[in-house]
Amino acid sequence: MLRANVFIAVVSSLLLAGSAYNLPGVTVSSFQTGDHVALKANQVTSTKAQVPFDYYDLPFCKRKHTKGKADNLGERLSGDKETTSPYILRMKQDESCVILCRKNHKKDDMMKFRQMIDQEYRVHWLLDGLPVAVRNDELGYVTRGYPVGFVAKSGSKAHHFLYNHVRIIVRYAEDPANYEGSRIVGFEVVPFSIKHEYDEAKADFDKTDTVLKTCNQFSPAVHNPEKFQGVDSPDEVIYTYDVKWEPSDLLWSNRWDVYLKGNPDDEIHYFSIVNSLMIVLFLTGVVAMIMLRTLRKDISTYNEMQTLEEAQEESGWKLVHGDVFRPPAFSPMLLSVLAGTGVQLLAMTCFTMGCALLGLLSPSNRGSLLTALLLIFVFMGSCAGYWSARVYKLFHGKEWKRNTVLTALLYPLIMGVIFVGTNVVVSQQGSSTAAPLTTLLSVLLLWFGVSTPLVFVGSYFGFKKETIDVPVRTNQIARHIPDQVWYTNPIFSVALGGVLPFGAVCIELFFIMSAMWLHQLYFVFGFLFVVLIILVVTCAEITIVMCYFQLCNEDYRWWWRSYLSAGSSGVYLFLYSVWYYMSKLDIEGFVPTVLYFAYMSMISITFMMVTGSIGFFACLWFVRKIYGAIKVD
Repeated sequence: MLRANVFIAVVSSLLLAGSAYNLPGVTVSSFQTGDHVALKANQVTSTKAQVPFDYYDLPFCKRKHTKGKADNLGERLSGDKETTSPYILRMKQDESCVILCRKNHKKDDMMKFRQMIDQEYRVHWLLDGLPVAVRNDELGYVTRGYPVGFVAKSGSKAHHFLYNHVRIIVRYAEDPANYEGSRIVGFEVVPFSIKHEYDEAKADFDKTDTVLKTCNQFSPAVHNPEKFQGVDSPDEVIYTYDVKWEPSDLLWSNRWDVYLKGNPDDEIHYFSIVNSLMIVLFLTGVVAMIMLRTLRKDISTYNEMQTLEEAQEESGWKLVHGDVFRPPAFSPMLLSVLAGTGVQLLAMTCFTMGCALLGLLSPSNRGSLLTALLLIFVFMGSCAGYWSARVYKLFHGKEWKRNTVLTALLYPLIMGVIFVGTNVVVSQQGSSTAAPLTTLLSVLLLWFGVSTPLVFVGSYFGFKKETIDVPVRTNQIARHIPDQVWYTNPIFSVALGGVLPFGAVCIELFFIMSAMWLHQLYFVFGFLFVVLIILVVTCAEITIVMCYFQLCNEDYRWWWRSYLSAGSSGVYLFLYSVWYYMSKLDIEGFVPTVLYFAYMSMISITFMMVTGSIGFFACLWFVRKIYGAIKVD
């Protein structure tokens, strides 16, 4: 009972930690009445196209100097830049139908608008760190960004209309007892499509003096289907905006809550995760109980054998004690490199999760997750070098330089080739969100200047360390492996070994992929940490079970199979991404499809390396334990 209470307390604290979003070190901004509040233009994104564009890749109104700014490495790699927009907002000062600019859009501009509207692109702004949102009053949640425009059908013909007027609604909180000024706690937009009219006979158009007939300070903007701004042909477009300031009782620390609500179906998330936890924990307990009872009986039986006749009649896993630690026949170097890289990735995952639980990866700090993953991976290079060297030394390997270089290059090279390929594809689409050459060079510098030297340092200490002790000697002549039954076939056992680890994460994976590809916010790091623990335990136990059955059938070739049994969950993850693409996404076009599967292949390879390494080291520990517990002459 005490253990159960402790477990519940630990899990509850983790879940509560995962709901903390305040980023330490970020100062709260307070504004006085009349202060200028900068509205930043961010990106234009689509769940259909998946190719993001910079705000000014579209022919919107812009200031004279509009250079994008990225605050960290993660933002630069993902092309998540912010630029000062021409919209002028002053604290608590309402505005009505302010003319931003007039533009005579030609055929190419209108074609680009139509493409963006057809692919359901949304415009993203930032105000005091808050993303712009459009409220859905019927369902009671908000959606980040507002649409570029919309399509209306008249008979069989489709007409495209542009949202050229926005009503900016800013909510602010005041608490004179605790702080001075006002704090922004909400940022929403109501978009309108209006073909503006003005008296052209009076004077030349001037955005400060011209009075519009369609909306002005006495006549607010309204939805009028007869006066929508079309983009089906070259036309003059006048961009306007309103500003409305509304007081609110919402605390500044809770201002992200409205974004984190998301779709109402997300309530299922909590019940699904708890259900998954209970099922996997139950299966883990059952597997552990079976293994302990079975092994105890086997070890007792082997150790009680007294006569020569009994020893000759023995069968099962003890028979292969002279071959169980024989190095793998196929590429022991590659296996050691994969195992070491998996340790590096697992350490990166654990440290990143710790940062998330401490609130250091708040959704308000854009690019922080990617930056943390990249930097922690680089600094964990010594882990890869150390464990790769130790495993390679266990395999009696002699080419330590080649092993170290391969450890430093293999995984980063695979990821780098895929990323550079996708970056080239994005740039060919005319998007300025592609990572610039300077950013790629900085990543290359981190790789060769920090990660690679750390791999060599770890490898040095790994080779200097004593060889991992094994309890039995390896025979000079390899033992004959008897014919195996169908269910011990390597392909079958490897495919079966990845089912349970993937099942432990598949529900959480759905929400992670929704955050990635449907542009939702992911914030339940407490749940994710619990799922990570379950994944590690599940990978270890299912691989131990598969290894035990294999050894019982007198097949001692467990090295690669232990890695691939758990690592096959990465294949299931990729197959899941294919199902998700076909059933949940509405991606159109060849390039977005290539981007989707390129990124999912990167994630699947990473997942395979992590789970494979967990299975490998769990089996290594298990085999050393059971053969150290029996009497071998």
